[in-house]
Amino acid sequence: MTDTPHPARVYQGPIGGLPPQTQVMTDRAVFTEAYAVIPKGVMRDIVTSYFPFWRDTRAWILARPLTGFAETFSQYILEIAPGGGSDAPEPDAGAQGVLFVTAGAVVVTLDGADHALEPGGYAYLPAGSGWTIRNAGDAPATLHWVRKRYRAVPGLDAPEAFFTNETRVAPVAMPGTDGRWATTRFVDPSDLRHDMHVNIVTFEPGACIPFAETHVMEHGLYVLEGKAVYRLNKDWVEVEAGDFMWLRAFCPQACYAGGPWRFRYLLYKDVNRHAELPGGFG
Repeated sequence: MTDTPHPARVYQGPIGGLPPQTQVMTDRAVFTEAYAVIPKGVMRDIVTSYFPFWRDTRAWILARPLTGFAETFSQYILEIAPGGGSDAPEPDAGAQGVLFVTAGAVVVTLDGADHALEPGGYAYLPAGSGWTIRNAGDAPATLHWVRKRYRAVPGLDAPEAFFTNETRVAPVAMPGTDGRWATTRFVDPSDLRHDMHVNIVTFEPGACIPFAETHVMEHGLYVLEGKAVYRLNKDWVEVEAGDFMWLRAFCPQACYAGGPWRFRYLLYKDVNRHAELPGGFG
């Protein structure tokens, strides 16, 4: 018996289009008090959004701050047509961003320098950095855009912009897993200037999170490759490439990678800051 060969690296994107009238409506989409699952089958043309000052671009808004749910971030999938993009993409001067390209190519310009990003390309863009973006190619480009308001700390400098590709970042194996569970970390966890991490988590077939993680960090998880059974609060939910999971703070979570290929997802989490307290005493 031989192992099933793993396909070349590919990043799942939205399906788009519109299902036929004959399709059964039952799906895996769910929104609860602790988590939401947006499966790839509901990311259709009819739910896209358009933004001011963006040319030939549409977006699937996967997450936005909701009072009483997840409150720290927003996450979009952008589809930029050839010639599209923006000279004023970020309307909030206090918002930092991460871009991760899954198809096509874009050019991000910052401080007069052009940075080409192809599939696997990653950019960290500090708050107020004044970046621009364009699709200079002849095919549509698809990318994730994660946004979070930066929480500055007196005495700590703000982090600088950087551009890379996941192929240039070695995954770090979780202790005791023989490399079957690993994280591609684009930022050093000990760098306290950063108040969010956007990483890639990889599980080999059969690997798992062997306990119910329950913690303060909010999560956005977009499945890039493979499939798994994911524990979300009290439920086990089957997910696959193209699905998005949205978790509020303290939602218990675990997973089991079902194979036959590796299971990989893009992960957002808020980190490195005190819990904000309401009000105060004079």
